[in-house]
Order: sequence, then structure tokens, then C-alpha cells
Amino acid sequence: MVALLPNIFSVLIMTEFILGNFANGFIALVNYIDWVKRQKMSSADQILTALAISRIGLLWILLINWYTAVLRTGLYSLEVRTVVHVAWAVSNHFNIWFATSLSIFYLVKIANFSSFIFLYLKQRAKSILLVIILGTPVFLVPHITVLCLDENMRTNEYEGNITQKTKLKGVFHLSFMTLFTLVNFIPFSISLTSCLLLIISLWKHLKKIQLNLKGSQDLSTKVHLRAMQTVVSFLLLHVSYFLALIISVWNSERLKNQLFVMLCEVLAMLYPLSHSFILIWKNKNVFRFRCLNLQSFGW
Repeated sequence: MVALLPNIFSVLIMTEFILGNFANGFIALVNYIDWVKRQKMSSADQILTALAISRIGLLWILLINWYTAVLRTGLYSLEVRTVVHVAWAVSNHFNIWFATSLSIFYLVKIANFSSFIFLYLKQRAKSILLVIILGTPVFLVPHITVLCLDENMRTNEYEGNITQKTKLKGVFHLSFMTLFTLVNFIPFSISLTSCLLLIISLWKHLKKIQLNLKGSQDLSTKVHLRAMQTVVSFLLLHVSYFLALIISVWNSERLKNQLFVMLCEVLAMLYPLSHSFILIWKNKNVFRFRCLNLQSFGW
């Protein structure tokens, strides 16, 4: 049974890779063609398209990492490992922050609060999202810098270089792990806050319509529920993805075990695959309308 695990993991990884590229490619393609036809794209579609493209990149990087670390270990030199890890850091960074931006967009567009600060954010949602996307490289640059330094300090584990001091190597690796945890925890916290605020907004809305003796399935309630389901699914999948990454980083010694690497790859690929299918399902009416629209134009 243990001998079959590598084959089972390989099939799972390739299946997730193909389905993930299909789902994210579908989102990006439909939105792009709709933009070409209409010459305009909403803020939500812009975020969804950017998120889909970043997830395609993330899936390819995860596949390349699996290929070099498991199937072609001879290619897994310091240079290749560093390039793959830096490419992963970039794609993972934008993937998480685009998903976080989507959570913020749902919050400011759907939730209803009388606070002056919230009303200010609601009126300037597009500018705020732009500032968030353009400002997040503040976290990315030090992350990549520490990552490269950490890889150089660990060369003795892979290429026999024992000239680096063990203490210095431990300091750099601890710095990398701490920064890695921080840069992933911040967007997760923002998405979690957005979800909690959506829940509070829904609770206030339901309380208001009960006082007005109206049914609970009005349009605003449905929109709240749909947004909450999307954000909650992202949070749950992000937790599994985040835990897989944390385990792989904080237990770097186990990365020499190919089964452990493949298990982390399977869990990591599950996030960009599943959440994209959930986005398609939650917006199925929009995508169905656009597909029918495109067919009428002969696409």
C-alpha cells in the first residue's frame, strides 16, 4: 500500500493541476472576452480575472516544484530551488492578496453600516483596493530577500558546503519562517474580519426586516449570504493551504521525504482549484449569461 502512495499522489496532483487550470482559465477567458465585447469591466470582474491569472501561475509553480523535487531530484540545485521558491513567493503573494481584495470588495459593496469611516470606504472602494494591491509589495520585497538569504545559508544541506556558521543559518531560517508566517497571516486576518463584519451586517439586516414584518429571503439577504459563503469557503480553504505551507516550512528536514513533499503539494493545490470552482458556482448565472451572449456573437 505504501508503495502505491507516490502513484496515487502523482495522479491527484496532475488531476488538481488540470482542473485548476481549467477553472481559472475559464474565469479569465470569459471575463476577457466579455471585456473585449463591452469595452468595460467591473471592479469585481477585474479582481476575479487577476485572481484567476495569479492562480494559474501558482499552479504551474507548484507543479514545477513537485517535478524537480520529486521526479527529477538531480535538477533540484540551489539555483533551481531559489528560482522556484522566489516565483512561488510572487505568485502566492498576489494570489492571496487578490482573494483578500475580493473579500474587502464584497464587504464594502454589500454590508450596510452607518459609521462615517465605513461610508467613506464604501465611496472610495476602487481607490482603496488599488492602494492595497500596489502597496502589498512592501511585504513581498523583504520576504523574497530573506528567502534568498535563507536558501544560501542552507546550501550545506544540499551541496556539501559546510563553511557557513550553523548559528547564522539558524537565525536566517527563523527570520524567514517568522516573516513567511506574518505575510500570510495578515491577509487571512483581513479576510476573516471582512467575513465577521458581513455576518454582523446580515444580522442587523435580518433584525430590521423582522421589525418591519417582511420575509427573510429578500434580495439583500440573498446577496449577503452569497458573499458570506464565498468568503467563508476562501477562509476554510486558505486555512488548509496555509497549514500545508507552514508544516512544510517549519519541518524543512522532512522535505527530504518525497511522500511528505507530495502530500504538501496535494493540499496546496486543493486551495486554488476548489475556491475557483466555488466562485464559478456562486456566479453561475453571470457566467451562463456571458457564455450565451458570446455564442450569440459567434464566439
